[in-house]
Amino acid sequence: MLLQKRVILKISKTLISQKEIENKIAEIADLINSKYKGEELVVVGILKGAFIVVSDLAKQLDIDVTFDFMSIKSYYGSESSGQIKIVKDLEYDISNKNVLIVEDIYDTGLTLSNLKKLLESRNPKTIEIFCMFVKKGVSKDPTEIDYSGFEIGSDFVVGYGLDYNGKYRELPYLAVLS
Repeated sequence: MLLQKRVILKISKTLISQKEIENKIAEIADLINSKYKGEELVVVGILKGAFIVVSDLAKQLDIDVTFDFMSIKSYYGSESSGQIKIVKDLEYDISNKNVLIVEDIYDTGLTLSNLKKLLESRNPKTIEIFCMFVKKGVSKDPTEIDYSGFEIGSDFVVGYGLDYNGKYRELPYLAVLS
């Protein structure tokens, strides 16, 4: 019988502290509050990873805002398919509304590019994108990010919504897993 070696990954270091994340969310919320003052905004969080970002952002918005969520898949196994499959769609009509897509991490850009095209077909007034973490130098389908939290390297990261096999999302900071 062939035995497989079980690899146990552990947090090796904190990459971005809870305080740094809190400060960045406050800074981005100020920009959004200023831009959409007097207008309605629909914040679309992408599940599962962005739920913490959306929650923290929501506490700092003082504009007319509605929250909705989508769950999409673009990975089958470890490879991106380049296509998205909607697992949970929006409950609200976004036609003629300002829309802010909130995503936890931007890496290849394939998912976000396809999602933006899909939502544009629903005739919103505007669409902007906020990604909390942006991996540098890995984009295969560049998509304009209107608000970004932190640029990070290619390390495998967890925390602040990002997971490894469903674990570590609850960490209030971003950590490297190795």
